[in-house]
Amino acid sequence: MNPDNSKRTIFYISDSTGITVEALGQCLLSHFEGLTLRQVRMPFIDSVDKAKAAVEVINATQERDGVRAIICMTVVSPSIRALFQLTGAHCLDMFGTFVNPLSCELGMPANETIGLSRRVAGAEYRNRINAINFTLGHDDGISETGLKDADVILVGVSRCGKTPTSIYLAMQYGMAVANNPIIPEDLERDALPGTLLNFKDKIFGLTIDPHRLHMIRSERRPNSRYADLENCKREVKQAETLMRREGIDMLDSTSRSVEEISSLVMQRLSLKGAQKCSG
Repeated sequence: MNPDNSKRTIFYISDSTGITVEALGQCLLSHFEGLTLRQVRMPFIDSVDKAKAAVEVINATQERDGVRAIICMTVVSPSIRALFQLTGAHCLDMFGTFVNPLSCELGMPANETIGLSRRVAGAEYRNRINAINFTLGHDDGISETGLKDADVILVGVSRCGKTPTSIYLAMQYGMAVANNPIIPEDLERDALPGTLLNFKDKIFGLTIDPHRLHMIRSERRPNSRYADLENCKREVKQAETLMRREGIDMLDSTSRSVEEISSLVMQRLSLKGAQKCSG
């Protein structure tokens, strides 16, 4: 007999903020189409007393629902994890599932100090803030200074997706990103802006289907030469020719999300790094 999942509650339990375990739990649930569960996040369960209080809530919820709850937890302490496993709920113990086997494989014990991930996250947060500041300060070619400090430089015709990709790379990956438009004057000269020539190993080019570009530009400046389909075709063709000649790695943004483009950039950066190491 199948349980009544419409009455189920899923608890996200963590000795930290609970953001990571909730994201992982929601990712797992997304594979079950049409499933809707009540979701409760219980962060900072970092003592036995807090765990006992949480267990009381879980037990009361299971009694009310008439079906056992689901628990996703990232808790370092084995004694605290054991309290939740005694509730009879279906427990997905992220720490026990992954860290303990990894400890066996590495032949060394895991550090069970609470808050280690927050210390790492704190450093990552500062890095991302610095990356965002750099990226906003180098958007759309507004600054030519400090390009040597860029991790990535994006180029492409206007409205092909450079700015949102730059910001996503900064926020998600902590990458310092500059982006430069390839403007009609560059196309007339058939050359990249001179400031970029010394950094071609960092450059990725974005291109886009001219018809899609025409639609995007028409929303911004309808009935203009800027948005004219023939002009879009000409700019895209000339920009692609220029980037190919300069050996710029190109990505098509026509049907890709910002997340997909960013992942491809990171993948290709990793490949470039590996090639440099092997060389």
